[in-house]
Amino acid sequence: MIAHAQAAARALSVEPDVVEISGPDQIDEKFAGAVARGVNGLSTLASPFLNFQRKKLIELAARHHLPSIWEGTIYVRDGGLLAYGPSFPDMYRRSAGFVAKILNGAKPGDLPVEQPIRFKLDINLRTAKALNLTIPPTLLARADEVIE
Repeated sequence: MIAHAQAAARALSVEPDVVEISGPDQIDEKFAGAVARGVNGLSTLASPFLNFQRKKLIELAARHHLPSIWEGTIYVRDGGLLAYGPSFPDMYRRSAGFVAKILNGAKPGDLPVEQPIRFKLDINLRTAKALNLTIPPTLLARADEVIE
């Protein structure tokens, strides 16, 4: 997953600074190190650990005036700048169809793996203002949720 993210960043002429954290006690130190190296934004991969630490990460991004992009709406509601990722309510609704098929006798191993089909873009304008960023009107128009 990290290799794919790095390749995508490089295709956009962005040099990623990958920081791996194995425990909550490393967050402040690793974040400070990345800031000292000159990072100018924060993007994380989906992770239960990072989800649990999201408020701390969002607070550090705000303290260091770094724009941040996340995979879910909750991050934007907690103060992150942008979120783009699958619509979890849509995925939960679609999973009900799988449950019905299994209850009607289908073998779980015979069911196809499906990718998300609905994605959400969420923007926190309060965070954008705090970072002195102007969100283009075309991006605002495409957003599913805008927090003002």
